[in-house]
Amino acid sequence: MGIDQRLRRSRWWNAVVFIGMVSFTVTVTSSDSHEKQEQVVSRIAFGSCSNQSAPQPIWDAVADFRPQIFIWLGDNIYGDSKRPFKVFGRERTVGPWKNVPRFVPSSEQEMKARYEKAKSSPGYIRLHQNAKVIGTWDDHDYGLNDAGKEFQGKITNQKLLLDFLDEPQDSPRRKQAGVYVSYTYGPVGRDIKIVLLDTRYHRDPVGSDGTILGNSQWLWLEKEIKGPPTALTIIGSSIQVISNLSATIHPLFAMESWGRFPKERDRLFKLIADSKRAGVFFLSGDVHFGEITRYDCAVGYPLYDVTSSGVTQSVEEVVPPFLRSFVRFVALLTPSTMRVKGQHCRYKSCIYGQPNFGTIEIDWDSHPVTLKLKVRDKESIMVTGVDVSLTELQSSNSESFDREKAGHDNQKHCTLEVSLPWFVRYRLAILFFCTLIVFLVAFLVLVYTCFRLFRLEGCKRKHD
Repeated sequence: MGIDQRLRRSRWWNAVVFIGMVSFTVTVTSSDSHEKQEQVVSRIAFGSCSNQSAPQPIWDAVADFRPQIFIWLGDNIYGDSKRPFKVFGRERTVGPWKNVPRFVPSSEQEMKARYEKAKSSPGYIRLHQNAKVIGTWDDHDYGLNDAGKEFQGKITNQKLLLDFLDEPQDSPRRKQAGVYVSYTYGPVGRDIKIVLLDTRYHRDPVGSDGTILGNSQWLWLEKEIKGPPTALTIIGSSIQVISNLSATIHPLFAMESWGRFPKERDRLFKLIADSKRAGVFFLSGDVHFGEITRYDCAVGYPLYDVTSSGVTQSVEEVVPPFLRSFVRFVALLTPSTMRVKGQHCRYKSCIYGQPNFGTIEIDWDSHPVTLKLKVRDKESIMVTGVDVSLTELQSSNSESFDREKAGHDNQKHCTLEVSLPWFVRYRLAILFFCTLIVFLVAFLVLVYTCFRLFRLEGCKRKHD
C-alpha cells in the first residue's frame, strides 16, 4: 500500500471517528441516574394527560413539529379505574355522603394492557421512531388518583412505566425508589440539563405541608442543581410549580401543586438561588389545560413554568360545546397573578382548555440565544407563548437593577395567589354562591307565588 493511499485512508478514518464523536456520544453514570449525549438539541416537545382509550389525533401534530426529544410529564396513561358519578344509591361516589372512593387501582395486567394500547397509537409510533422519548409519571399512571407515598402498587407500576419508556434493564432507575432522572444533551456552551422529578413516590398527604420529593430525592436533586453549570436547565414536574390556582378556586375545586406544599416550594426556590445556576425553567402538566406562569421574586431572574395538559384530557372536552364559552368566561375570572398574559394568547384568559402539547425552540445561533416557549393546539397552532432570551434567565447582583429592569411587570409577577386579599382570592366562590342564592331565592319566590295563586283560586271556587 502506497504512502498516499495510507494517508488518504488514515484521514478518512479520522474523519469518520470525529463525525461519530461529534454527532452522538452517550455516557451513563449509574450512581446519578444521569445520561449525557453530545448532541445539539434545539427542538423539544412535551405533554401529559393522555387517555389511551380516547382518540389521539394530536400525535400527528407533535410528530410534524419534528422534536428531537419528547418529554412525558405524567398521566401518560390512565391506569386507575373510575366508578360512575353517583350522588344517590347504594354506592355513592360524590358528595359529603359518599361511601366509596371514586377511583380504584387496576391490576398489573390491566396496567400493562393500557400501556401497550397507548404505545400502539400510529401517531405516537411515528413520534417514537424519530425522537428520543423520556418522561416521569403523575397520579393516574402511578396507579391511583391523587395518590402519594401510601400507595401500595408503586413498586410494580414503576417497572411498568420504565418498560413503557424503554428504559434499559440495567438502568439505575429500576433499582432506586422513584422514577426521578436527569439527562444532559449538547456540547459545552450549548448544553441542556433535563431534570425529571418524581412527585408521587415519596409525597406526604396534601395539606400536611410535608415533603413532595423525600430525603433521597432531595439529596440527588441538590447534587444535580449544584453540579456543573449548563446553558439551560429544564426541570420537569408532573404538578405545577409556579401557579397555585387552588388558592383562588377553593372550595369549588382543589388541584395539586407545589403551592400546596409551601415549605417544599420555598426549599426548591432556595436551592436554585443558592446554586447560582442560570437558565432554569419548569415544565408541568396535570391540570387539563395549558398556560404559562412566571415568578420574578425567587432566584434573581424570572422563573417560567410552561404547563401543557393534556394530550386527550382537557377541561372543555368534558362539557357540552354550548358550555365552552362559559368555561372560558370562568377562566377569565380566575385570579392568577402568576399567569403570563399577552397578545400571543388565543383567549383573553391565556388559558387553553382543549387538547394541547408544549414546545421549546432554541436558536443557538442568535445573539443572545433565544427560547420560544409555546403551548400548541392539535393543529400545532400556538395558543399561548413567550419568547425569552438566555440573558434574561441570569441573576443580577444588584437588587435595584432588577427592579429598574423589570419595573411594573416585576411587581405583578411577585404576588402569589395565596397572598391576594380574600375578596379577590375567593371571588369565583363568592360569585358562585351568590348566584346559587339568587336562584334559590327566585325558586322559593316562584313556589310561594304559585302556592298563593293556587290558594286564591281555591278560595274563589269555594266562595262561588
